[in-house]
Amino acid sequence: MDRRRPRTAWRTGLAVVLAVTGAGVLPAAAHAAGSGAAATRLQDDFNGDGYSDLAVAAPSATVGGKKTAGYVAVVYGSASGLKTSTKQVFSQNSAGVPGTAETGDRFGSAVTSADLDDDGYADLIVGAGGEDTTVGADAGLVEVIWGGARGLSGGASLAGGKSSYDRLGDQGHLAAGDVDGDGAPDVITVQNAHDLRILSGTFARDGSTAHGGQVVVDRFDSRVLDLATGDLNGDGVTDIAAVENDGDEFDARRVVYWTGSTTGVSPFALVQDIDGAALQGGENLDLGDVNKDGYDDIVVGRAVDGYDSDLDNPYVKGGRITWIPGTAEGPDGVKAKFVYQDTPLVPGTAEKGDRFGTDVQVADVDGDGYADIAAGIPGEDLGSVADAGSVVVLRGTNTGPTSSGSMVFSQNTAGVPGTGEKGDAFGSATRLVDVDHDGRAELAVGAPGENGGQGGVWVFRATEHAITATGSFTFGAGTLGTVAAGARLGSGFGH
Repeated sequence: MDRRRPRTAWRTGLAVVLAVTGAGVLPAAAHAAGSGAAATRLQDDFNGDGYSDLAVAAPSATVGGKKTAGYVAVVYGSASGLKTSTKQVFSQNSAGVPGTAETGDRFGSAVTSADLDDDGYADLIVGAGGEDTTVGADAGLVEVIWGGARGLSGGASLAGGKSSYDRLGDQGHLAAGDVDGDGAPDVITVQNAHDLRILSGTFARDGSTAHGGQVVVDRFDSRVLDLATGDLNGDGVTDIAAVENDGDEFDARRVVYWTGSTTGVSPFALVQDIDGAALQGGENLDLGDVNKDGYDDIVVGRAVDGYDSDLDNPYVKGGRITWIPGTAEGPDGVKAKFVYQDTPLVPGTAEKGDRFGTDVQVADVDGDGYADIAAGIPGEDLGSVADAGSVVVLRGTNTGPTSSGSMVFSQNTAGVPGTGEKGDAFGSATRLVDVDHDGRAELAVGAPGENGGQGGVWVFRATEHAITATGSFTFGAGTLGTVAAGARLGSGFGH
């Protein structure tokens, strides 16, 4: 028996936000709450039917005439994959969701999921980083929408910012996992841009918890850019990893992690390079077992051009991906492996502004037991078409990611709907989710610049040979019934 908790128990669902105008009632789930099948439900299965669901956010969308109020939509899974015919859209104007849609709220600025109330159904956790509260403007808010046999409904507030411009629940600042080892998922967010705020489960339906929480103060005056959860040292308790940078020096990048335990989350540790200095990080990351050794690894995407102190390449042009293996002692930065678009067998050529490594995601796409890596290249030019964008998939092996057999997809790939156009930014967001639990994750891709900023989402199916363009499909505001103008749908998926 694997000594670690299955990582899928804490994986975030993909939610797609629809401007709610009265979503149809979903079919009842195949399994009733409390049945013996409840234990098999995964953390992104909101209606308990045994299939994972997809959530995608549009925090820039107009709701009820209020610009950038934001919404989140969920497309439900089935035996034949994701079905846009079974969908729900949520905003702060939706029945049961706390608050009111207001200009600048950015509901959906961050999204994750977990079974917070221990009823056997995954719940959707949503950040509204621009929410104004009684403590001040842009204090931010974290809310939950409860899962159930007929889908998501009702909600509660979990936490608000403690001061003005706290931006609780902002982009990249939301994750879930059992960081105290008590068997109940906890919610992790960021306050003051750099301090971890942990809300300990289990949660009551009013959003309260009897277990309080923990604030872990960062010893640097830094900005957390993205965080994710997994088991980095194989002890069965969820750990937290993040990428951060100094507020006044964007190239002062770090990869840090906090070890979970039954006594709480420890102060963070730096991932160090071969010289004992901080390993240079990036803007986003995800966790997964790329080399199949029983420990989750950290995969970091650095999409921004600039100088870097790491020895392999002093200047990063076009972006890169860094793989950091997990061990019993934690992440091993000395054995970090770097992949660029100029790495042999990786499709394309490294050019300034490509943004290779945008929104890395880690999951097994071909069922071989090794987690693979998907990463966006939203600044990629397709011929003379600037910033049309693409996505690359790198395979996992026992020595980490390999460029051999890597795949690339764009709107100009045969079988993919649409055509790459200037500024589409296809690949600005990616998500891997195993809808039918066959051990192969499907790929969702966001292109927020599609149709002049309306945005859209593309879904690619998985086979025993990995991701395929055959049978891929796309959807946007027309399918969701939302306000299209300026929505930038597909600008982000949750962890």
